[in-house]
Amino acid sequence: MQTWQPAILLRPAAAGVVAMLLAAMTAAAARAAAPSEAELLAGADARIEKHRQADAAVAVLDAAGQPVPNARVEIRQSRHAFLFGCNAFGLGWDRVGDETQRRLYGERFAELLNFATLPFYWWSYEPRSGEPRHEQTERTARWCAERGIVTKGHPLAWNYVDPPWLPQEPDEVRRLQVARVGDCARRFAGQIDRWDVVNEATHFDRDELLRQAPRLSAAMKQTGAVEYTRQCFVAARQANPKATLLINDYRTDPAYERLIEKLTDTDGRRLYDVIGIQSHMHGGAWPAGKVWEVCERFARFGVPLHFTETTVLSGERTWNRPRGTPWPSTPDGEAYQARAVTQLYTLLFSHPAVEAITWWDLSDARAWKGAPAGLIRADMSPKPAYDELRKLIKGKWWTSAAASTAADGSAAFRAFLGEHRVTVVAGQRRAEATITVRRGEPNRFTVTLR
Repeated sequence: MQTWQPAILLRPAAAGVVAMLLAAMTAAAARAAAPSEAELLAGADARIEKHRQADAAVAVLDAAGQPVPNARVEIRQSRHAFLFGCNAFGLGWDRVGDETQRRLYGERFAELLNFATLPFYWWSYEPRSGEPRHEQTERTARWCAERGIVTKGHPLAWNYVDPPWLPQEPDEVRRLQVARVGDCARRFAGQIDRWDVVNEATHFDRDELLRQAPRLSAAMKQTGAVEYTRQCFVAARQANPKATLLINDYRTDPAYERLIEKLTDTDGRRLYDVIGIQSHMHGGAWPAGKVWEVCERFARFGVPLHFTETTVLSGERTWNRPRGTPWPSTPDGEAYQARAVTQLYTLLFSHPAVEAITWWDLSDARAWKGAPAGLIRADMSPKPAYDELRKLIKGKWWTSAAASTAADGSAAFRAFLGEHRVTVVAGQRRAEATITVRRGEPNRFTVTLR
């Protein structure tokens, strides 16, 4: 039996209204289904245990290959798989303070962090045509490598300020930009293998950029933001096929999603490896619900998320501080920053799609906008936020355990993902080994006592 239903014909304008209503209803349903802030925070430790730890086992054998029972096995983490980072501008040509302050800056950085963002802003990196500051960057990259700190270049392309020597012709500007992307990615392959390839392409034509970078902006407009971005990614991939390539933006709305959706090659394969999310919070820390919603919004693309530029202030929380006026860090502000940072990092570390968090400006000295955004003060003394992060990164989230081997010579552990140092002692015999605990792998290791 067929049921008759009236046909409903909608004018184009009415159809648009219906589409908007449907979108609003979908968004409302998603919000209703989303966990509450209390639920998000209460479940963070369980998610961290699930997503950031794995079972591991160490088998201890003697020289003849036989199991050694009752051996003492200690496992101590030496490096996180997760990337806890910061821009390292104080290590490069834009150095901070005197020699003592620079030494303290480096010590604070290496003590807490394993990931450094190095500056590649074209207008300051190559102030004269053909004279890029590669050697200074190489020194900083070597300093990081000596301390086990992974590096990333930021950014290869951004129409924020024109290098003063750029020509006027848009096609030539685009050609030079694409060549610059390839040159940097090729030259630093093996030293810097992570790149913010294009920065803030979603809103490349905002008034500020049109004023400060008219030639780069004209090239992007003529080529089209998506095609311009695509050409830069293709050049980076060709220059270093093993590199991890990021798209990076301050927008966390559907406009950024639309750009990401279009960022594919001619065969429909995505050109990016990671989605970068800026999270400057000068006006106040994002509530837990917003943090989670942003993660969920971009996790749908199926690639890792990096929170690439993160700030919470330890002084007056505003975006509109008059230029040149003092902007001090205050005791109340530092307490607020410490609480906010603890909650933010815990939430992000608990989300399975997030693989890196980069703080923006380790020190208040010469911080962006002159804001008290650092984890350490201008004199390089740690703020409470720095201390709280150290308790998490090198304490609560850091494997340190010991056990005795069973009759079969094995000892089992639950360990955070990353690199660990294993020490085995049985009587007068002793052995050490370095192991890496990885997600989704058996993580079974053997140590032989001689």
